Amino acid sequence: MIVSLCEVRVDQHTAIVTLNRAEAMNALSTELLEEMRARLQELSQNPDVRCVVLTGAGERAFCAGADLKERRGMNEEQVVQAVGRIRAAVEAVAALPMPTIAAVRGVALGGGMELALACDVRIVADNAVLGLTETRLAIIPGAGGTQRLARIVGLGRANELIFTGRRFDGNEAFAIGFAQYVTEANDVLPKAMQIAATIGEGGPIALRAAKRAIREGSDLPLQAGLKVEWSAYEEVLRTSDRLEGLRAFAEKRKPNYTGQ
Repeated sequence: MIVSLCEVRVDQHTAIVTLNRAEAMNALSTELLEEMRARLQELSQNPDVRCVVLTGAGERAFCAGADLKERRGMNEEQVVQAVGRIRAAVEAVAALPMPTIAAVRGVALGGGMELALACDVRIVADNAVLGLTETRLAIIPGAGGTQRLARIVGLGRANELIFTGRRFDGNEAFAIGFAQYVTEANDVLPKAMQIAATIGEGGPIALRAAKRAIREGSDLPLQAGLKVEWSAYEEVLRTSDRLEGLRAFAEKRKPNYTGQ
């Protein structure tokens, strides 16, 4: 039986993407990264998926980062290519048009933490172990960590975490704004699925438009960001889902959105 290193399961309108190398703490091997990018590309084209939950198999790790055992046998050029593959996978997560949730249990270090940073919402176990530890190995985060962490937790806190390579737990992750929710380990995935189900009740075109407005406008000056927002709003004005939402509100029932 062929075992998928990146499993995808769709439940209602939620896709659960599971890194499936539990024996290696879901470390990012070449094979896993290539399979992951292919699965994410397929999901990006699926109009029925309204939310993606990213998690890791087993209880020990969300993702331990790069597969350092594999990397030890690489020359300098191969290492550059390996980092590029991780960066491409992280960017594929960030580029998904629908909202994404990282469900983090256990270890999330280096590239694993960068995967979580690329998601829109993060739910973290209280006993999780997180960190951008690259400077301890005489390198730096190379898959977006230096940029996304500062935008999420602020420049000063990102400086401290990246310069020291310090590891921190889920409670601190919540306190500094990295995580939106902190739970016991067994509750992480159920909480993620609960939030994903709530997201999935929204209009699928509206969800993608809202994500685009946030993503494209957040780093712009306010007036430029407002123009991005209005462009996204015009997109939803012309949809039948918008009319269905109004009808459902008037009739005091749940809307039946079709993505049209």
